[in-house]
Amino acid sequence: MLDETIVAIATANGIGSVSIVRLSGNNALEIALKISKRDELKPRFATLSTLYNKNDEVIDEALLIYFKNPYSFTGEDIVEFQCHGGIAISNMIMQECLNNGSRLANPGEFSKRAFLNNKIDLTQAEAIAKIIEARSEDAVKLLAKQLKGELSSFVDDIREDLLFMLAYTEVTIDYAEEDLPSDILEKIEEKLEKIIIKLQNTLEASKRREGLIDGFKVAIIGKPNVGKSSLLNKLLNYDRAIISNIAGTTRDTIEESVKIGTHLIKIVDTAGIREASDEIEKIGIEKSLEAINEADIIISLFDNSNEKDLEDDKILEILEKTSDKKIIKVVNKSDLENKFNTKVLNDFINLSTKEDINPLISMIEEILDANTHSDEMTLISKRQVDAVSQTLYHIKESYAPLKTGELEFFAYNIQEALEHISNITRPYDNEQMLEVMFGAFCLGK
Repeated sequence: MLDETIVAIATANGIGSVSIVRLSGNNALEIALKISKRDELKPRFATLSTLYNKNDEVIDEALLIYFKNPYSFTGEDIVEFQCHGGIAISNMIMQECLNNGSRLANPGEFSKRAFLNNKIDLTQAEAIAKIIEARSEDAVKLLAKQLKGELSSFVDDIREDLLFMLAYTEVTIDYAEEDLPSDILEKIEEKLEKIIIKLQNTLEASKRREGLIDGFKVAIIGKPNVGKSSLLNKLLNYDRAIISNIAGTTRDTIEESVKIGTHLIKIVDTAGIREASDEIEKIGIEKSLEAINEADIIISLFDNSNEKDLEDDKILEILEKTSDKKIIKVVNKSDLENKFNTKVLNDFINLSTKEDINPLISMIEEILDANTHSDEMTLISKRQVDAVSQTLYHIKESYAPLKTGELEFFAYNIQEALEHISNITRPYDNEQMLEVMFGAFCLGK
């Protein structure tokens, strides 16, 4: 597969000023020279060339850039055709590449080749895939850090410590009579404690910021007719939800995306929570409760113009059970006479969805800033989270056998931890442990 030359259109479909067709593989330069009828292409220089089809008809005039291996994204020879925008021209150039011996690239194959040729690791490949779809500035900043190798360095540091532990443990087991450092087990225990703290902090930070890529979810809840749909419409700045004085108008969750500050958020308008009057409304209320469980932030609305009732008590009861969420309590309809007992709410915002909701927007932005503007390591995929969780589990499991001197069981757990953490970037090779083991000790006797 790697000896085949692949081609694909690298820009999105549609009309634009420029389109890029990318060739990668052993025959990339040869194919580009045939299509452009040139004798050579100077590496890393943009060369203006006329492109021809197999009938010697002119296709386009384009810039050709040749990246000679291994100094390219894939580690192979790459030629990029920067042609005039438009799907027709791009397809014609790609077809000529196919006519001259290349094949159509599979989805993600350029990145796969970059990985196989050690140009990127798995964390960078995941970052490339997600940064293309990123919809917020915060997501781009986070993914750019991972693309630059921040997570790779994090993993490498942990791998180095685990390799140290494994190497010294194997030496202790196999060369028990040798003169080894007397404090080696204490050093291993210190490293274990530091790794546990580091991994726990990473998992906690990732959980807090898991909405960063796809958008944090904000659920608007409350009893019927408190102004949930009016608030959604105000945030979106258009009438997305139907508004009426009839209780239970919203019977399903409505989800829309909006940008607040630099943050992309998904706002969910839920059905009013009360004792359902029919089966359809009951289903809507059940979906409301699901939205609460999935939300990062809950905006709970109460009606300033009505006295607190059993339905409000139900909302307050739900909020008490969701103490792990960020909750913003809002007393709506502040333009009307106050009848609601606000003493039961502690902290809250007074506003009217008919007027100014900027205090609420500012509070949402403040909460999101606290979650996103941090230097803590963040994992961007379930695969990465699972790998770190398994690493942490096996490191914790290694504690007991280390204390009791059962070094074979300790080594087994460290080996498992090493394999799981390595899977984040690149699978672990046992040769690495042997290099550390025999490089650290003069045991070639």
